[in-house]
Amino acid sequence: MSRIPQAFIQDLLSRIDIVEVVGARVDLKRAGKEYKGLSPFTNEKSPSFFVSPAKQMFFCFSSGKNGTAINFLMENDRLGFVEAVEELAKRAGVQVPREGGRGDDRLVLEGPLDALAAAERLFRSQLRTSQAAIEYLKTRGLSGDTAKLFGIGFAPDSWDALSQHFPDPTHALSAGLLKRKEETGRVFDVFRNRIMFPIRDTRGRVIAFGGRTLGNDPAKYLNSPETPLFHKGRNLFGLYEAKQSSKAALPYLLVVEGYMDVVMLAQHGIHNAVATLGTATTREHLALLFKSTSRAVFCFDGDRAGRSAASRALEQALPEVNGGRECRFMFLPEGHDPDTLVQEIGAEAFRGLVEGAITLSDFLIAEISKDINLGSLDGRARLVSLARPHLQKLRDGPLRILIIEELARITRFGRADFEAMLSGAPNPAAAQRAESAAKTNRRERPEQPGVRPVKRALQLLLEKPDMALRAQNIDQLALAAQPGIGILVEAIEFFQEHPQASSSLLFEQWRETPKGEAIKRIAISDLERPDYSKTLNSLINSADAETEFFDCLAELRMKALRARAEALAAQARGGELSAAEMTEWEEITRQLSARSLVG
Repeated sequence: MSRIPQAFIQDLLSRIDIVEVVGARVDLKRAGKEYKGLSPFTNEKSPSFFVSPAKQMFFCFSSGKNGTAINFLMENDRLGFVEAVEELAKRAGVQVPREGGRGDDRLVLEGPLDALAAAERLFRSQLRTSQAAIEYLKTRGLSGDTAKLFGIGFAPDSWDALSQHFPDPTHALSAGLLKRKEETGRVFDVFRNRIMFPIRDTRGRVIAFGGRTLGNDPAKYLNSPETPLFHKGRNLFGLYEAKQSSKAALPYLLVVEGYMDVVMLAQHGIHNAVATLGTATTREHLALLFKSTSRAVFCFDGDRAGRSAASRALEQALPEVNGGRECRFMFLPEGHDPDTLVQEIGAEAFRGLVEGAITLSDFLIAEISKDINLGSLDGRARLVSLARPHLQKLRDGPLRILIIEELARITRFGRADFEAMLSGAPNPAAAQRAESAAKTNRRERPEQPGVRPVKRALQLLLEKPDMALRAQNIDQLALAAQPGIGILVEAIEFFQEHPQASSSLLFEQWRETPKGEAIKRIAISDLERPDYSKTLNSLINSADAETEFFDCLAELRMKALRARAEALAAQARGGELSAAEMTEWEEITRQLSARSLVG
């Protein structure tokens, strides 16, 4: 399959003014060199949403979202990456090229999409003529309007009702609508005598089907097989319809297990329900959910199987909840699923149950302590061991701190002792958190320019990328044994190779990589300061920025030279140096001496 060339994305971002893109959707007012407004992602009353024309980036401190114009459209308009690029390309009046593809791309994707669309039309027409299918839906309480909203249809009890509509079955086979018999080579319909539920992508295109049997088939529900278009672990039934139900951001998404649950909830006015497709909740599901809402509520049966499924969802959710993201867990009365319960108690009562769903922290603590005697010393000690693997998955932040404080209270340990026991076992993740905490403490102390030259150089470079063109001896910088030096060197080299690039192009180049996350944190750190506008404007409007930037590079270069000199000295003590190494040592010593005289 083809992909969008990275060079085109960089060129597109250089053509687009993010202030215009965001300003068409958010009321922005100038604040120094930035633009400021209310977050489109939260219901804040005081503006904490910034757009930087210099970086061509947006930063939202109330939701934690940030990125380029592409990221903004993905978050605000709830578009996929390709859709966002296509939207910006349309705005810029250019065509989106593809590379790495074959000449039969239409056969690979568009052909199967056409086949699926044709199948949906056929299934819907068949529903209108099938009395058995209509009666079944009526007995389930489904209205014609709801069936139309979701495009529900019917696959006749026939081996070729669909296949006869495809003289060339290639696309339908690729889409998982037909199968071929190995013995005879003949094709036949996958779905027979089933109520058909179209599964759509975020653009509303049918990418697969789910079918509910009307006969005695042991497979009560049958999904399309996985194809290049459809992956069970990456798609959710009803998500497109939920997003279409409201122009505003969805307050929450209710995750249920069945097609009829989603459909019947929508019929009762609860349009923000989605269903997993016969598989457990995955990290990809959660990423999809959090692109459309800040709160996911998982709905399970109240029996043992439901609790087990909830525990599996909890494990997937732990690394994903942070900042504005929230997960809750709702358990149904025995003998009910969402479909039957909403019909029995009504929409308002059902919404009340959703609002009363258990928080992730309460569910986590209940799960790990359910078989423990907390009245005994052994039980409380065991709780610490059981909590450790779960807490390791949680990101650092307020939620993790509050859960630790609650567990410390339950076990009657002080928080410091509880933290010490959590990190007592050899555990790289715990060590990383300890280092993170140390960094946080260091951040709380006022930093003077030059104290952390790598970070400061990156901050300045992201504001004025053209300074990279005058940076010299970059190969020497790379020898400095300083955290983050590799990122700084790569950033300088990127801007040297792309002289007209803004910071947003570097962010896009490093999208979803550790380097990208690192420079996002650096870009945000100054913006979070109360005196940001005044401090930054005075700095960027003067020559001080360049002076400070090159002073940082000089300091790092000296550190690299000292490190190399020490390495050569150690080598000399252990044996002889080559002539070239001796010359190098003498030159480094000369440079260090000259630097100390100047200093």
